[in-house]
Amino acid sequence: MVPAPGSRAAEPVYRPILACRRGELDALSHLDETATARVAPILEIGTVDRTTVDVLRRLPPGLLPAVDVSALPDSRAAELSRWGVPLVPVIGLAESDHRLVAHGAAARACGRRALIRLRAGQDRAGPNESTAAAERVWRSTDLVPEECDLLVDTGDVCCPADVRAAEPRVRRLLEWARRHAWRSVTVAAGGMPSTLSRLPTDEPIRLDRWDWQLWQRLADTGVDYGDYGVHPAVSGSGDPGDRLPTVRYTDDGSWWIYRWARRGGRGDERFADLCRTLVSSPHWPSTGAAFSWGDHELLRRARRGAGAGSAANWAAWSTSHHLAYVLATLLRPDGDTAPRWNPRPDPPQRGRSLR
Repeated sequence: MVPAPGSRAAEPVYRPILACRRGELDALSHLDETATARVAPILEIGTVDRTTVDVLRRLPPGLLPAVDVSALPDSRAAELSRWGVPLVPVIGLAESDHRLVAHGAAARACGRRALIRLRAGQDRAGPNESTAAAERVWRSTDLVPEECDLLVDTGDVCCPADVRAAEPRVRRLLEWARRHAWRSVTVAAGGMPSTLSRLPTDEPIRLDRWDWQLWQRLADTGVDYGDYGVHPAVSGSGDPGDRLPTVRYTDDGSWWIYRWARRGGRGDERFADLCRTLVSSPHWPSTGAAFSWGDHELLRRARRGAGAGSAANWAAWSTSHHLAYVLATLLRPDGDTAPRWNPRPDPPQRGRSLR
């Protein structure tokens, strides 16, 4: 459960980084009460208007998202405290003075909470410089480390070489992080390819979840897990293959990509054929439609109980299953032996890769 401000997380908290789009927001809106206590989404805002704020107001009670407005101009419209919704501000180490003051107001409005996002590929300052930057953030926002969650964001890791390169870099950042009493520390990465258009169609294709493998190698550090859902970390990366009916289905250490291009017949029938193939596969959960809202909707299409939907629907159903699968994995009894984050433990030992 997400702890009260200033306390340590007693159970795993899952922090998915999601674009503020219809599909991802639909998946979040269907989380049940148990899931909302353990999912702390980070929403990346590309534009802000009345519709965006209205959608945020309709998220389930108890779900307190963190919102990253770094892509927006530094203006009054990007000040979260003016949106009338409790939102955790996402703060970079190089924010302007004006934005830091605005983030401080937003943090106080949501119970003195903030998330500091450290991008491993971009924030290359040494430990002393990073500490000075963090102290500037705390001073300008009127916060202390115990009121801040730290997110170490590695960006995309899409092959074994990426995982091997990211691990030592992240471990160095975690060594720096242990200097301070953060509320929690999460490592997040993306692992989905930027395009699926080169994959074969009309058959399920297995892809490794390299982001999950990176986190497993870091399990000895006790950090929480974050990812980019079922999409790549690179924002705005278009995928021509998304014009085809596509489901990105999460399994143990992998994704199964279903892209259906069979000619003939109506689009609804083609998507129903995709869903029938999925629900008869070995990776369809034993609980079936009860596993998540997204699985329920996919089974309805397999039984021709509804239409094919749109790309936003396919993203919503894929994301819904993904959120449920990650939560179930993190809370599995046989996986509950990993240490929890401690700001000053003994030096960490190198983790092992679970391939």
